[in-house]
Amino acid sequence: MTNLKYISIALSCLALILNSCDKDNSESPGKTKGNFVLAVTPVAAEGVADYLLNAPSLESGTISTEGNGLEQDGTYRYYVTHKNKFFSMLYGQGNPGAVTAYNLMNGSLNKLTNFQTETVQAFTPVNNDILMIKMARDLKTEMSRWYRVDADQMLIVGQGEINTKTVTGNGEWAQFSWIRQVGDKVFAPFFCIKDSDWGTDYPNEAWIAVYSYPDMTLEKVIKDDRTSFIGRYFVDGLAIDETGDVYAFSPSLAFTNKQLSSTKPSAVTRIKKGTTEFDDYYFNVETAAEGHSITNWQYIGNGKALGFFIAKADKSQWGAGTRLAVVDLYSQKVTWITGLPALGDITSISDNNYTPKDGKNAYVGITVSNGTSSVYHINVETATATQGLKVEGGVITAISRLD
Repeated sequence: MTNLKYISIALSCLALILNSCDKDNSESPGKTKGNFVLAVTPVAAEGVADYLLNAPSLESGTISTEGNGLEQDGTYRYYVTHKNKFFSMLYGQGNPGAVTAYNLMNGSLNKLTNFQTETVQAFTPVNNDILMIKMARDLKTEMSRWYRVDADQMLIVGQGEINTKTVTGNGEWAQFSWIRQVGDKVFAPFFCIKDSDWGTDYPNEAWIAVYSYPDMTLEKVIKDDRTSFIGRYFVDGLAIDETGDVYAFSPSLAFTNKQLSSTKPSAVTRIKKGTTEFDDYYFNVETAAEGHSITNWQYIGNGKALGFFIAKADKSQWGAGTRLAVVDLYSQKVTWITGLPALGDITSISDNNYTPKDGKNAYVGITVSNGTSSVYHINVETATATQGLKVEGGVITAISRLD
């Protein structure tokens, strides 16, 4: 089925949904209510769908998946909030995906719409939209597709193609690790791949494709040879501080012929506001973190980020770190967070986490080996963690807030 047919199906499905909105909005809200939204995967056999649970606080209390929350369609869901709406996105693993949108009504999630799209590998709020990109997965295909979903109208209002082979200039394909709005442009950090194992002959270079918006015309490619590629697959490697400067982390995880081939250390570089070039800022995170590499982060504010780190001996092509630290981008320091469960006891950490971006607080979901899941409050100033809200019957995968 062609991409244009998918668009037609998506718009047709939206019309059907809008015509039957009474049915969609009749879903029973969860027992618990509140501004916080937690995505929780029930403890069961593989292939179960997430539940979305409302909670009044992340600091204390207990909530459960039993008889509570809204069950999602499909087993792989990813989440983003924009325009005070919560968007649940199905990863269809090559099959068509879906977007379900909610707002908050009387402390519970209220479904606004659900429509079919193609499965996408990167998405981000841009202006009034959610920009989504479906990357070409067959190395014989040069064209990837982008879609603009209007967050108010909640429908696809634009779409087009980009050539993700010619953007590299080296004969390999570009795989966007993520996308972000920077000023009036879209930055797309990418890594290069040459084969089905996602190997590359360019393990020690970093690239960011810069696109205009909303037409998504390629303006330039920013390059740097002080690090390996930026971010990881499905992981945002960019952080934008209050001044508008862009910081980019590299996990140093490029592979060639199934072997780790990056020789550059895990590090952070910077692009100053209003420019499209890396400046001379260079933060060797690997040295500051006692040989660990950063694999994910969340910007908290005031130049600080919550960093996820992995030991050198545990590095792998898809490995994600579970050791948490406060990363100070200004003073170039890494401070390990205390008060968390023992590192060997952690079985899962939520990918999407909440922070008010006050430079002081962050909240992450952690599941330990006995199956207990809790939200931990990170005090950034003291680099300490305190156990807060407990979640029974599932693994926390995302934490968000709606007003």
